[in-house]
Parts: sequence; structure tokens; C-alpha cells
Amino acid sequence: MLAYIVRRFLSAAVMLLLVTLVTFGTFFWLPKLAGQTTDQIAASYAGRASTPEAIEATKERLGLDQPVLVQYWHYLKAIAVGRDYDAGPVTDHCPAPCLGYSFRSSQPVLGTLLDRAPATASLASGAALLWLAGGIATGVVSALRKGSLWDRATMIVALSGVSLPIYFTGLVSLALFSYTWRILPGGGSYRPLTTDPGMWFRALVLPWVTLAFLYAAMYARLTRAGMLETMNEDFVRTARVKGLPEAAVVVKHALRACMTPIVTVFGLDLGLLLGGAVLTENTFSIPGLGELAITSIQSGDLPMVLGVTLLTAVSVVVFNLVVDLLYAVIDPRVRLG
Repeated sequence: MLAYIVRRFLSAAVMLLLVTLVTFGTFFWLPKLAGQTTDQIAASYAGRASTPEAIEATKERLGLDQPVLVQYWHYLKAIAVGRDYDAGPVTDHCPAPCLGYSFRSSQPVLGTLLDRAPATASLASGAALLWLAGGIATGVVSALRKGSLWDRATMIVALSGVSLPIYFTGLVSLALFSYTWRILPGGGSYRPLTTDPGMWFRALVLPWVTLAFLYAAMYARLTRAGMLETMNEDFVRTARVKGLPEAAVVVKHALRACMTPIVTVFGLDLGLLLGGAVLTENTFSIPGLGELAITSIQSGDLPMVLGVTLLTAVSVVVFNLVVDLLYAVIDPRVRLG
């Protein structure tokens, strides 16, 4: 078991290094391959109304005239030990892990990401609990009642949930529950948990349900398919012959056997959402990482876009590591792989 954990941690470390390389190359190397000169890249960082002096200063400050591999080394070094930025009359020290400064607000990228992360984490974690519990429970019941009215009705609802885009269901739920019936607050009502717990909960109910409806549909179909396959396996029939209660047969044997693909998809989905649920946050005006990514792209704030992209990739890698470790708990045979 220890060897398995060590191997997975080493794999995650290598993957994180590759993620930083690909993310950095997307913003600093690909533009050069596309034909952009160093001056053009520096101009995009310096702003639209930049002067030749400002472009030259930006090139020197960011090291854009250096080879890409040297720039990448400085980027990794800044993450590990920090970096000094020459801002003219003074030198600013960006402590580790340093992701640079925003070109629009001049604030540290990492600090802005940490300010926005609680809203995204609240949205993603609440919705994940709903879709995981609802989707798995619905899928299990549908599999046990295959061909029944319940089975057909839930699969129709699941198909609708997968097909309808999040901005449609989000706007419909806002129109009904917030602006017509006035049961829940509308968009832009989010408050941090530490500031106003009551409003935090009420403002997230609709985003949670809307986001969970999209994902629960997929998990219900995935669970149903897995349960239908495992319920006919020999080990399930053996458990019934031994006289085990039906609940134990379903939960401890059949459901556990089909949990591996569910855990895999859950790790990917949650990792991506923690990097920013873009459509949901934009629909409900939640000041999270997804909304930050949209505003940063629109304003050309490349350091902030780079930070959000890197954080999303790191979230996916970390949750894939957690999923790998959970495999060993769900299926002991994985430890030998």
C-alpha cells in the first residue's frame, strides 16, 4: 500500500510540472510560434495605449527578450522561492508561491485567486454533494426497478438534465423562484459565509440545485448502467445465496463494484469546478474564479488568466491523485497495479 501511495505522489508531481510547462508555453511560447514578435507580446502586457518606452520596460521587467526556457525557469523559481519585480523607483518582492501581478489592478494574482476561491469552493462543494447523493440514489433505484414507471421517468429527467444548458436552467430558475415567486434571492446576492451565513446559504440554493441537476443526470445514468451490469454477476448471486440482507447485497457488493467509474468522473468534475464554474457563476453573478476568468479574458489581463488556468489544472491533478488513492480503498486489487 505504501509503495502504491508513493508511486501516485511521484506521478502527481511529474504531472504538475508538465501542467506548469504547458500552461506557461500556451501564453509565452505559442504566440511566438504564431508569428508574434517580442515587442507585440510585450505590448499586450503593457496595455493598449502603450508607448515604445513602456513596451521596452515591460520586456525588461518580465524578461520577454530571454529564451522561453529561461523564462520558464524564472516562473518556476518564482513559484518556489518568490521573485523581485522592478516597478521603477521601488522593487516589489512577490513571496512564494508567486504567480505575478495583475496588469489591471496591480494586485498579486495569488491573493486575488485566494479571495475568489471561497465562493467557487462553496458552489462546487454544495452542488457536488447534491448531485452525488441524488444521482447515485436515483441510479440505484432505477436499476432495481428496471422497466418500471419510476425507471423511465427518472431516465427522461436525466436525459433532460444532460441536454439542457446550464445558462438556460439557471435563467429559468431565477425567473421563477427569484423574480416571480420571490422565494429565493436573485443573482448578485452572494455573501461570504463568514459575513452572513444565512444569505450565503439562501443565495447558493439555486446555483447548487441548477448545477447539481446537470451533473446528477449523468451520475444517475452511469450508476444505473453499472448496477445493471453488476447485479447479474456471480459474486452478487453468491451473496444472496449466503442469506445476506438485500440492502447489504446492493450497497456492499453491487454498488461498491460499480463505484470505480463514478469516482473517476467525480474527481475530474470536482477538480474542474474548483477551477471555476464559469457559466453558473456568470449566470448567478457569483464572484468566483469562473467570473474572474471571464473578466480577465475580456480585459486582456494575461497574468490573471494564467493564474486561473494553472489553478484549474492543479485542482484536476490533485483530485486525480485523491481518486487514485480511493481506488485502493474501493478495490484492493488496484494496490498491486
